[in-house]
Amino acid sequence: MKLSPVRTFGLLAVAVLFASSLRAAGPAEERISLFDGQSFAGWEGNLKMFRLEDGAIVGGNLKERIPNNEFLCTTKEYENFELRLKFKVLGEGVNAGVQFRTKRIPNHHEVIGYQADIGQKYWGALYDESRRKKILAQPTAEILAKAAKPDDWNDYVIRAEGNRIQLWLNGVQTVDYTETDAGIEKRGVIAVQIHGGPPSEAWYKDISIVQLK
Repeated sequence: MKLSPVRTFGLLAVAVLFASSLRAAGPAEERISLFDGQSFAGWEGNLKMFRLEDGAIVGGNLKERIPNNEFLCTTKEYENFELRLKFKVLGEGVNAGVQFRTKRIPNHHEVIGYQADIGQKYWGALYDESRRKKILAQPTAEILAKAAKPDDWNDYVIRAEGNRIQLWLNGVQTVDYTETDAGIEKRGVIAVQIHGGPPSEAWYKDISIVQLK
């Protein structure tokens, strides 16, 4: 079948757009796994509160109250990147999150930096942990109802590039935030959290990153 010039141009335009989207996400060979599914290699934290189970990092437990916020952090720092991971949370009132562009507070269990929030009414929100201590951006209830899967595994995509931070929860964009404070740190570790509170668990796996220029 011979294609008309108009149809040929349309197909080429689609191909160009598709190729551009792949470049924006980074070539597959540039994606690096941050968690091998078998050990804590490349991570540090309170291992009394984190364990390995079924190829996942598990924070907390379902038997005892969680005394403090606890964070398992990468030993390397990252600035501009696209981070992908899967998570699920268990327990009544569970709260957790994924830290990025974050620093440990010396001699303390807390960290300071951005958090892609998980749990309660904060799914898909961007929180500023231990710094401004407030939600910086969050999805509407309607968007959240479409995106979150409270009783199942969820996909998180976290993209930080310059002053712009974007979050996607199960393919639905929940945050598109531009930082206006020039003094906010742009480089730091990535961490997974279990929030202090009632017995609960946060599971994380398939953690990978593409560093952006």
